Amino acid sequence: MKDTYRHQGKRQQLVRTVEKKGITDKKVLAAIGKIPRHLFMDSSFEDHAYQDKAFPIAADQTISQPYTVAFQSELLELKPGEKVLEVGTGSGYQTAVLCLLGAKVYSIERQRELYKKTKTFLSKIGYRPKYLSFGDGYKGIPEYAPYDKIIVTAGAPEVPMDLLSQLKVGGRLVIPVGTDVQIMTLFIRKSPKEFDKTEYGNFRFVPLLQNKN
Repeated sequence: MKDTYRHQGKRQQLVRTVEKKGITDKKVLAAIGKIPRHLFMDSSFEDHAYQDKAFPIAADQTISQPYTVAFQSELLELKPGEKVLEVGTGSGYQTAVLCLLGAKVYSIERQRELYKKTKTFLSKIGYRPKYLSFGDGYKGIPEYAPYDKIIVTAGAPEVPMDLLSQLKVGGRLVIPVGTDVQIMTLFIRKSPKEFDKTEYGNFRFVPLLQNKN
């Protein structure tokens, strides 16, 4: 569990890469620069941890590309203390970014193996989300709703209605929508029945699978 000067130097290069691609939020960039991404990955990929790429992790999932993590985080426009629902805990890397940005994170993961591993790992390295849950991301976590912000880290063929219903009025939902290639989509809840929708280019995510444990 080492984080060496070499790792730290590579992280700063990664921050510059992500910044060149258009990320401007200083707090998001600082989080990318601080979190030891190599610890979230299989040791065989450690040398590649600070490339701006996605890599395989357990349960046929991936750790997202740092630019994608930064892009979604920036779109959330997080303020410290806000309540965030994260759908797809995965490796916990995005969870750690949200925690560093001061969010109260409620996260759900549908792969039991990954859920158990990440839950233990996050507390070991000092990132403490409010609540980690094992279950169907399509359903969200209604018992803690409403949320100020919701982030989905897997590709959904359409937007789950349960997630829209768990968003506060004035809240933001960031979700990649589509089957093969996804379009990053932002929903802002204007009123109980009205949402503004904005689309931001193509991304690739593992699918958000329904009712699968």
